[in-house]
Amino acid sequence: MSLGSPSEAAVSASLLEGFSLEMTGKDVGALEESAGVIPPGTRINVTFLGSESARMRREAARAVRRLGFVPVPHLSARRLASRGELEEFLRALRADGTGERVFAVGGDPGSPQGPYPDALSLVESGLLHQYGVRHVGISGYPEGHPVIPGAVLWEALAAKADALAARGLGGEIITQFGFDAGAVLAWIGEVRARGVGLPVRVGVPGPAGVRRLLSYAARFGVGTGAAVARKYGLSLTRLMSTAGPERFLAALAAGYDPARHGSVKVHFYTFGGLAATSRWVTAFGKESCA
Repeated sequence: MSLGSPSEAAVSASLLEGFSLEMTGKDVGALEESAGVIPPGTRINVTFLGSESARMRREAARAVRRLGFVPVPHLSARRLASRGELEEFLRALRADGTGERVFAVGGDPGSPQGPYPDALSLVESGLLHQYGVRHVGISGYPEGHPVIPGAVLWEALAAKADALAARGLGGEIITQFGFDAGAVLAWIGEVRARGVGLPVRVGVPGPAGVRRLLSYAARFGVGTGAAVARKYGLSLTRLMSTAGPERFLAALAAGYDPARHGSVKVHFYTFGGLAATSRWVTAFGKESCA
């Protein structure tokens, strides 16, 4: 792709510096395959899927560390059946040297399976700090949430930021992926206006088939109207085609204002395509710096 101007290319390259990736417990082989093109020290989030065991998550986090990256295991509040289960997992992460950074999220179940209804309850439990966690990622939803009202989301974001600060924990916001860079930038501006200064990692879909991207978007309540789809490069009539985030990143770079938006980086959702996303990021980074 071609970025619009030298300054835009520089901003785009800056946003890519320190990017992070996401993987599942099943992606260890893909991670090993991709290790040579991922910068050392890259943060790699390990998801907390209901279909994967704690052992798989733990092994994936260990693989991330072994290969020279920084593991960020997920904690899914509503999937944790008890305080003991949370402690057991945190204890294992600490023993492995993979638990200094975690990502806390409410999770998919409609009702909690144990005592933790949301990410805030995990932070307020005191267990994260007790077991050596020093940095906690929390969720942000620039396009809203399928079932949680906007006012509740804003209250929760502020409460989580305050709870982290009160416990001396570092933090950052990782947003749900989206296709409209303008909406994301407007949301970050509102985050700052509300007094939340945590760094933001903008969720970006890695390159994937249009059908798959639209499927994930529908699942997570992400807008895919015709106008937004065209801006992103999705073809609603060519579902077998593929799309990458080039246009999104260019638009993000064009609208990013450090004075207004503060610290902003990029987090790639790989949707099972960890190797393809890693190769794409490497190629895009080289082109934007050329």
